[in-house]
Amino acid sequence: MTSIPSLPLHLRASSPAPSSTQPLTRPNTISIAVDPVALVITECITVSSAMRKHARWAHSSMAAILGGGSKLASSIDTAGRRPGQQTDGSEREDEGSLGGRWGLRGKKGKSLQDNPLMSAFTKLRSDLKGCRDIKEFDTPALLHPFLQVIRSSSTSASITSLALIAITKFLSYNVVSKESPRLPEAMQLLSLAITHCRFEASNTPADEVVYIRILKLMEGMISGPGGDLLSDESVCHIMETGLGLCCEARFTQILQRSAEITMVSMCQVVFERLKHLEFEAGDEPGALEEDTKHDMDAVKMEPAVNGTAVEDMGDDSSSTLDMDTPKTSKEEPHDESRGDGKQEKVDTAMDANTEADAENTTNEKAPLLSNDEQPAETEELSDTPVDLGQVEVASEPPQIKPYSLPSIKELFRSLVELLDPHDTNYTDTMRVMALRIVDVALEVAGPSIANHPSLASLAQDTLCRHLFQLVRSDNMAILNESLRVAGTLITTCRSVLKLQQELFLSYLVACLFPKTDIPLEAGIDPRLYEGVPQSPSLVKPAPSQQPGSGRATPVPVRDRQRLGMEGGARKPDAREAMIESIGALIRVPSFMTELFVNYDCDIDRMALCADMVSLMSRNAFPDSAIWSTTNVPPLCLDALLGYVQSIWDRMDDEPRTEDLPSQQELRRRRALKEVIIQGSSKFNANPKGGLAYLATQGVITNVENPAEIARFLKATSRLDKKVLGDFISKSANEKILKAFIEEFNFRGLRIDEALRQLLYTFRLPGESQLIERIVTVFCEKYESDGNEDDIASTDAMFVLTYAIIMLNTDQHNPNLKSSKRMVIEDFARNLRGVNDGKNFDLEYLQTIFNDIKANEIILPEEHQNKHAYDHAWKELLVKIKDTSNLIICDTNIFDGDMFAATWKPIVATLSYVFMSASDDVVFSRVITGFDQCAQIAAKYQLTEVLDHIIFCLSKISTLAAGTTPDTSLNTEVTANDKSVMVSEMAVKFGRDDRAQLATIVLFKVLLGSESAVKQGWDHIIRIMLGLFVNSLIPASFSSIKNSVALGPIPLQPPVQVIDREQRQNEGGLFSALSSYVSSFANDEPPEPSEQEIDYTLCSIDCIKTCDFEELLNRISKLPPKPLRRVVKSLLSHIPEDSSPLIVKSEQPSHGSRPNTLYDPSLVFILELATILATRDSETVELLGKDVATALQSVIQHHSMYHYVVISRSAYYLLTLLRMSDQYDFVRVPVVLHLFSLFHDDALQRSAVPVLQGILDCMKGSSSSLRSEMATSPDFWSILHKLHSVPEASPYVFRIIEGLSAPPQTSITVDNYNSAIDLLNDFATLGSVGSNDEARRDHALRRGKGAKLPKPKHRDEVVRATRAVALIFQLTARVPAFITQSHLEPTKAWTTYWSPVFRNLTMQCLNPCREIRHQALSLLLRSLLSNDLASTEHKEWTKIFTEVLFPLITQLLKPEVYQSDPVGMGETRVQAATGLCKIFLHYLVALAGWEGMMALWVQILGIMERLMSSGVGDNLEEAVPESIKNILLVMADSGYLAPPDEKPEQRALWEQTWRHLDRFLPNMRPELFPETTAKGREKAQAPPPKSPKEQKSQELKNGAQSGETSEKQEAVAEEK
Repeated sequence: MTSIPSLPLHLRASSPAPSSTQPLTRPNTISIAVDPVALVITECITVSSAMRKHARWAHSSMAAILGGGSKLASSIDTAGRRPGQQTDGSEREDEGSLGGRWGLRGKKGKSLQDNPLMSAFTKLRSDLKGCRDIKEFDTPALLHPFLQVIRSSSTSASITSLALIAITKFLSYNVVSKESPRLPEAMQLLSLAITHCRFEASNTPADEVVYIRILKLMEGMISGPGGDLLSDESVCHIMETGLGLCCEARFTQILQRSAEITMVSMCQVVFERLKHLEFEAGDEPGALEEDTKHDMDAVKMEPAVNGTAVEDMGDDSSSTLDMDTPKTSKEEPHDESRGDGKQEKVDTAMDANTEADAENTTNEKAPLLSNDEQPAETEELSDTPVDLGQVEVASEPPQIKPYSLPSIKELFRSLVELLDPHDTNYTDTMRVMALRIVDVALEVAGPSIANHPSLASLAQDTLCRHLFQLVRSDNMAILNESLRVAGTLITTCRSVLKLQQELFLSYLVACLFPKTDIPLEAGIDPRLYEGVPQSPSLVKPAPSQQPGSGRATPVPVRDRQRLGMEGGARKPDAREAMIESIGALIRVPSFMTELFVNYDCDIDRMALCADMVSLMSRNAFPDSAIWSTTNVPPLCLDALLGYVQSIWDRMDDEPRTEDLPSQQELRRRRALKEVIIQGSSKFNANPKGGLAYLATQGVITNVENPAEIARFLKATSRLDKKVLGDFISKSANEKILKAFIEEFNFRGLRIDEALRQLLYTFRLPGESQLIERIVTVFCEKYESDGNEDDIASTDAMFVLTYAIIMLNTDQHNPNLKSSKRMVIEDFARNLRGVNDGKNFDLEYLQTIFNDIKANEIILPEEHQNKHAYDHAWKELLVKIKDTSNLIICDTNIFDGDMFAATWKPIVATLSYVFMSASDDVVFSRVITGFDQCAQIAAKYQLTEVLDHIIFCLSKISTLAAGTTPDTSLNTEVTANDKSVMVSEMAVKFGRDDRAQLATIVLFKVLLGSESAVKQGWDHIIRIMLGLFVNSLIPASFSSIKNSVALGPIPLQPPVQVIDREQRQNEGGLFSALSSYVSSFANDEPPEPSEQEIDYTLCSIDCIKTCDFEELLNRISKLPPKPLRRVVKSLLSHIPEDSSPLIVKSEQPSHGSRPNTLYDPSLVFILELATILATRDSETVELLGKDVATALQSVIQHHSMYHYVVISRSAYYLLTLLRMSDQYDFVRVPVVLHLFSLFHDDALQRSAVPVLQGILDCMKGSSSSLRSEMATSPDFWSILHKLHSVPEASPYVFRIIEGLSAPPQTSITVDNYNSAIDLLNDFATLGSVGSNDEARRDHALRRGKGAKLPKPKHRDEVVRATRAVALIFQLTARVPAFITQSHLEPTKAWTTYWSPVFRNLTMQCLNPCREIRHQALSLLLRSLLSNDLASTEHKEWTKIFTEVLFPLITQLLKPEVYQSDPVGMGETRVQAATGLCKIFLHYLVALAGWEGMMALWVQILGIMERLMSSGVGDNLEEAVPESIKNILLVMADSGYLAPPDEKPEQRALWEQTWRHLDRFLPNMRPELFPETTAKGREKAQAPPPKSPKEQKSQELKNGAQSGETSEKQEAVAEEK
């Protein structure tokens, strides 16, 4: 087992012990365990040993082995040179040398001298003997022997490789470091050596190893610590060598790729340095350019291609070090004529210091990486190497300036030049290599390149020009790499590539946009994807044909595509690569925003952002795989979703507005752009109409101003050039023509150049007269700009211009043979003598002729020759000068407007993919896309976006059908106390997984975005209605706080209810068969299958996931304006034809109106609308009118609707009335009158909701609403109609009780009689309580053990007694009513007192004992009211004749008595007693009344009838006692006296006793004895009492009488 050797003692102490807590960090440099000096010596021995084994150096002296030279080291040191320093030249043969003394002789008698390559190593070893620290040794001297080997053409590949390995080690092991002496000079020498490496080629792998070693060393030099010390020349040499190796075709692919990898690595370092140079130069713009402007042309790279320089250099400045460096010895020239053998020599560069170059008089340079052959006999002469360091050291070392912008620019230029697609020296392989390296450069320092004008100009012009042509290549390697570079270039340098980016992207869009319509697919509604445009906006119509332009037809489309002027059909793989490139750009976070701001919002630019989205959208459809690949649709979908994701990610970022245009400004630009596009389209169809339109839109402020019109025509590129030419050439538009040409500046241009510039803007018309007009104005302008061109006059200028036009036609007419075309002589001949009798200068005409012949004057888009692209590019460069840089928009402030401009194709694509996809991953991505789109739309209040998303998802869900679902087959299945409504809709929905998923997505999208929805509510509500009528969502709105108190909305009952549990218990085949047969016999639908039930359960689970209750809750909390959209959408689903929606099954209910079918969805709409409208005062004001109108419409047509609809609508209207009593859109009289118009049957069926609504109005509304309702005749009419309805009676009574009960009584003079009558009706309804009393009496008669029956009509009795009490309470308000009425006393008494007494009297006859007794008691109390009697009139006396007397008369009737035989006797007693009490109470007031005697006689007659009624002992006792009290009081008061005492009372005395003696004969002797009594009474008569004493006595008597009456009442009650 091999163990790891322990460290030497001297290294152990310096090596830190590894810590278990701290991880070991990797050092920046590699340390070595051997002595650096020993390492260098070892490498010297290794190289020299390898050289001795070679035949060339087989006879080397022993000094090469012993480490000494041919001279003593001491003699060298005594020369004053420090160790490691080089001598002036090569060592000479010396007779006194050791070699001479040892007798070694050469061929010519001389001592055998070591080869200079060997001696250099020997000398280095000798110099290192006294070196203790390698850091102090001279670096050029250290590297000198190895560099000589590298540059020597006489060494083999293996030896050169060893030298390269040694130097690589020195750099890697830090033997040569930044602290090494003269390191900059050493680095320059090293770069010169390796870039001029020469060795004997053997065409073996060893040769390529050398190249790999060179590449490795160059990479180490650039990347290592000494890389920053290299000069611009050195870097250029290194990079030039690397490019040469990459471009050498005879090398293996591995070597070429290795060279490419090395170049990539070195370029990374070089371009990384550019960023550090920027930092060192400071923040001042252009500082680095200013510092290096004098050195920009000092270096030049000319990489060789296949061993041949592309261009011969004019001097050797690129091959020599332009500094004060030691000169190398000259290499002897090779004699190619010597020897028969041949040896291949491989050069990486010609030695700049060889005699051949020094004496080169033909200025020819050996090609890089060329293969030379030389004779073998020149071997010895070739052994002399280039000595790189045999010079004296200068007193001051040369100042080597580290490489900077000049070399970086030159490297970038060389790389870009390799991309030229028209240079045949370069192959596609080389271009691919160059593209990869350029891509790395842009990845590392793209923004820095854009910041430096010298580099930016290369990127803007040369790089883009070559790159955009390479993109059109059919070579996939070229295409892929060029697309990658273009993407990187745009990503990193787009700020200075505004127009170039537009050209590139517009080409891709034109190439990739399909020209076919989206195919129709079964099951997919075309409306889902109608937002995808059929063509991009940048597509222009084909150029108009110009008859006189030189060609009869436009350029064929195929030729224009070949020239790259338009997109054309590309191969599928190419299309996929382009799509990938665009997708990568779209995923750049701010890229699409910048397209939108810089192009879509720029009047003169294309709508690239919209076109890119449209392109991705169209190609995301599956049919795009037909003309591309199957990968294109998912790639496009991924790009679209990435675009949406980027907007979504930025939604909550802090907005950044610094140095950015405002949103308002961009919106203004976009609006103006749309106007100009529309105006241009109109102009192309009708110029005058287009200008008029533009004037109305404010683009042209004055259509009468030719200058303003001309500026627009020249500045707008969207006009048809032919239409423009025809328009300005018309005689009516001559002023516009002059103003148009005045917009040009022809100063300094030749006449044909000026004409060319003019005719680039429009097409000449075909008529000569029109052309003449244009030429005339052109000549005037050309002359006014100061151009003469030796043209004598304007006429001569006119003729010359016309001749140029004719020459252009002649030279480029495709129908004219070449032999028939003009030559210069013909052209000159035609113009002979035109110049005011003279000829034009022939050279001048020759120049014009040549230019026209080479380049046709034609519209730029119609070029078809080889100069087409160059012309387009030159035109682009001209535009760049006037174009501002691209605005970088790393912000989210424009996202709302951008998404608003691009959402349609996105949503359309998502919808189509959702309908056609089958992969779960695709579904997941699409769902996320929908959700993000909805959130973006909600964030920026893009209602149209949300509406369309909702439309698409609702269509996919299948729930938003235009018709109401059929519920005729709904069947309720119950089992285990659970029920499921199986419907056609539920089964169909549960079977469709896609529809369920769409529904979940729909309501997920809606969650949180409700306020931004507008038209989408139509689809949501349609879905809700369908689910509601099929029992899939709750039938109430309990999740909303202010929901109505009517309970759930009744639904259509199922056709049948199936109890599965019962069926299972019955079991058996016979049961199932009988059920099946009976369903057919009864015309019932068959029982649902298990699968249908499962589908229904799936539907229920899906709908439950959507959480409709939460949705309703969120809707109810919306702000008023969004809520208004919901309510309007709800109301829009009410049929407009005043007919209810008809469903097939009728609501089963007792007594439903015929021919009216129940529609629960209508109730759903009205109830939800009411709830939303009555949320608060603000919603009432905003929404109440619409809801009230809808409700009133339903109520007005009540005969057409089911009573459930009517009743609930009435309640909703009353609820709205309660909340909106201060508004005039719903008024109490109107509402109540609508209710009063109901048919009796309809009113009774609607009674409870109507009365509940009225009651709510009474309870929770203001007093004004209460009063307004209470004074309405329709109000009392409704109450009177409904009070007897059992279900409605409690509500009616609560209403009247609330109106009558103090302190907030609403009974007024207007409704007084109605209220009393209604209360009396309720008291009358309580008569049914007599039946309960009769049963109770019967039970009591049976004995004590009998169980008392429970009363059946207790509620009616309670209401009746309370009604009687309320009637009595109203008597307290009668005086106030009389005062308010201003009626005559007599009429007022009759109006307000009589109804109370009349109704109480009526209830005194009520069969119910409890009601009757209370009524009688309260009647008597009311008759004793202090406000009843009046001195002003005697109407109050009618209480006897119209109240008490009729009451007792009725009580005496047998039929009345038989209504309650048990208790009616007591009622008579109470009535009799009460009559006497009331008479005594008013005795004083009646005494002066002339009808007193008649009244008294009537009372006696009533008493007589009571005595003779024969109902028991109670009356027989009570009547005499009452009469006795009256007589005593009357006698004591002096109102009844014998005639002898008061003769004036004779008639009263006689009438009294005449009646009393008939039924009470013993009363007179008892109270008034005959004579004796009279005498005693007369003799003992007390003195008369004072009035005060009389009054006191009356009160005492009255009290005694009252006590007696109360005692009698108590006795009666006890009985």
